[in-house]
Amino acid sequence: MDTHTAERAPGLTGAEWRTQLRASRRRGGRLRAGRLLGRAAGVGAILLFTLFPVYFMLVSAFSSSTTSGGGALLPTSPTLDNFVYVMTEGNFGLYLRNSLTVAGITVAFACVLSMLAAVAVARFRFRFRTAVLVMILVVQMVPLEALVIPLFIQVRDLQLLNTVLGLSIVYVALSLPLAIWMMRGFVAAVPREVEEAAYIDGASWPQMFWRVLFPLVAPGLVATAIFSFIVAWNEFVLALTFMTQSENYTVAVGLRQFFGQYANDWGHVMAASTIITIPVMVFFVLVQRWLVAGLSQGAVKG
Repeated sequence: MDTHTAERAPGLTGAEWRTQLRASRRRGGRLRAGRLLGRAAGVGAILLFTLFPVYFMLVSAFSSSTTSGGGALLPTSPTLDNFVYVMTEGNFGLYLRNSLTVAGITVAFACVLSMLAAVAVARFRFRFRTAVLVMILVVQMVPLEALVIPLFIQVRDLQLLNTVLGLSIVYVALSLPLAIWMMRGFVAAVPREVEEAAYIDGASWPQMFWRVLFPLVAPGLVATAIFSFIVAWNEFVLALTFMTQSENYTVAVGLRQFFGQYANDWGHVMAASTIITIPVMVFFVLVQRWLVAGLSQGAVKG
C-alpha cells in the first residue's frame, strides 16, 4: 500500500475506504489533466497569436500576386515569381549587400567600443564617472525623431551623406548607450579577485583582459552584437533621410518601393519581408550557440 495515502476514516470498512480512495485519486487525476490541458491551450493560443503573422507572410509570399492580396489563408497557385521579381526587378540583392555591410560595421565597432567603455566605467575610478554614466543613460532616453536633424547636419558637415560609412557611424552611436550599460553589468559581475589572481600569476593587463575577463563577459558581448545587428538591420527613418540615391538603400528603405499610392503589391511585399527576415534568423541562431557556450564557460570560471 502507498505510504503517502491518507489514513482510513473511522467508521468505514476496508472496502468502503478503498473505494473512496480510488475515487479521490480519479478526481485528482482529472484535476491534473484539466490543468495540463489548460496550460496546453494557453501555450497554443500564444503560439498561434505569435506565429500567425509569419505564416500569413509566407503564404502570401509563395502565392501568385493576383491572389496574395486577397487574404487567403492557404497557399494558392504556389510560385517563386514574387521572389524572382524582388531579387531582379526590385534590386533587393544590392539592398541586402548594403544592409549587411552597415550591420557588420555597426556590430564590430559597437562591440569593441562598448567593451572598452564598460571596463573603464566598471573597473577604473575617475572624476565624473557617475556623471558620464548618467549622460549615457539620458542619451538613450532621447527619442530618435528628435535626433534626425542634428545627426543629418553632422553627417552632412562630415561629407558622409549617402554613404554606407556615414550611416554605420550613426548606427554605432545609437547602439552604444544601451550596449555600454549592458556590458557594464557583465563586467561588474566578474569578481575582482579573479583579476587579482591573474596579476599574481604574472599576467599583464592586456593578458588579463583577453585571457580572463574577455571569456567571462562573452555572453554580454554576444547580447550586444544581437542588439546592434537588429538596430542596424531594421532602422528606417535615418536610412531614408541619409540615403538619397537608390543604389545606397538598405532593405528597410528598399521595401518601400512595393507600396503604391493607390494599391500595394502584397505578394512582392511579403516576399521581400521574408528575404529580410532570413538574415536576422540566421544571425541569431549562429550567435545563440556562442551565447549559451559563453554562459556555461562563465559559470564554470566564475
